[in-house]
Amino acid sequence: MSTAGKAQIPFVDLKAQYQSIKAEVLPAVTKVLDDCNFILGQQVKDFEQAFARYCGVDHAVGVANGTEAIHLALRALGVGPGDEVITVTNSFIATALAIHECGARSVLVDCEADSYNIDPILVEKAITKRTKAIIPVHLYGQPANMQAIMDIAKRHRLFVVEDACQGHGAYYGDKRVGSFGDAACFSFYPGKNLGGYGDGGMVVCRDKAIADKLELLRGYGSVKKYEHKEKGYNCRLDTVQAAILLAKLPHLDDWNTRRFKAAQTYATRIADITQVKGPKVVNNALPAGRVPHVFHLYVVQVPRRQDLIQAFTQENIQCGIHYPIPIHLQEAYRDLGYKRGDFPVAEAAADRILSLPMFPELSVDQIARVTGVIADVYGRQPVATRRAG
Repeated sequence: MSTAGKAQIPFVDLKAQYQSIKAEVLPAVTKVLDDCNFILGQQVKDFEQAFARYCGVDHAVGVANGTEAIHLALRALGVGPGDEVITVTNSFIATALAIHECGARSVLVDCEADSYNIDPILVEKAITKRTKAIIPVHLYGQPANMQAIMDIAKRHRLFVVEDACQGHGAYYGDKRVGSFGDAACFSFYPGKNLGGYGDGGMVVCRDKAIADKLELLRGYGSVKKYEHKEKGYNCRLDTVQAAILLAKLPHLDDWNTRRFKAAQTYATRIADITQVKGPKVVNNALPAGRVPHVFHLYVVQVPRRQDLIQAFTQENIQCGIHYPIPIHLQEAYRDLGYKRGDFPVAEAAADRILSLPMFPELSVDQIARVTGVIADVYGRQPVATRRAG
């Protein structure tokens, strides 16, 4: 069926965001171009300081991307060959790839059915004498159960590295994600809640020694030009991206609040579509102004997923699947020895999840159109007529 004449509803609308802040971004970029200080310029330092304050920590080190943020954080904590790092199987593969880059082994566990985040009970069961660290992933923008994770880490003397690549600005209790672990890692890929206009990443931490190690690792292991203390990497955050991110950071809380409100609108409009399971906000009892889920993605579970995808395509509505194949079933990680059935919660979700359009500028009318298509596919049932439980 032709989509001609039907305005597209994008999965994420980067153009709308850019138009709203163009007057702030262009001068920031022009300043970098005029100064010609493209590598570790002043804007990188300014953004590192601003983002550290935002997260409620003392230090931030800009790096090339989110994967390298996790890799260098693990390296700075001394994770290496022979070590094991526990993480969740339903993350993007970058989480496991960063562990592999250190020479360590990924030990995967299942997720919780409601939050999609790592199950702390299974984390503790997976600990061995080789375990060095835990990487909880704040998946889709909802914080993992950091109280439980930190308690486990303390009992077993393990490091915690937060994968906050989808969680920019989310609150867990009275603290933002990124302020709990020994280090926390962020991606500034363009589609993130705080995204650049290219790749970028950040590691935040409280310990200056860790920050110093990160700065060493990101720049060839060098503290002085042509003098290298150890084998490092070339993975710095470039000045242009830092300038863009610095201009965008003051808008992040407002953007997150608008995402949260859009999610509430979605929830209201799918409440009577009984075959659709919407996301559950687990940590919802927060003061006004603190968003407990920043909805980087709005993920529902549906039967006959391909039918809905086809209906969206016909109506010129974009959607996505995050992620269709859990890490333990990826060919690249066949060597870990896992098989189908090992992580039933993640596997069942992978067959049913679908990410709906989500961005701060998403309008009520657009949400109505998206949910109208969902209702056409599955039908509605008045909430009052449902059986309890």
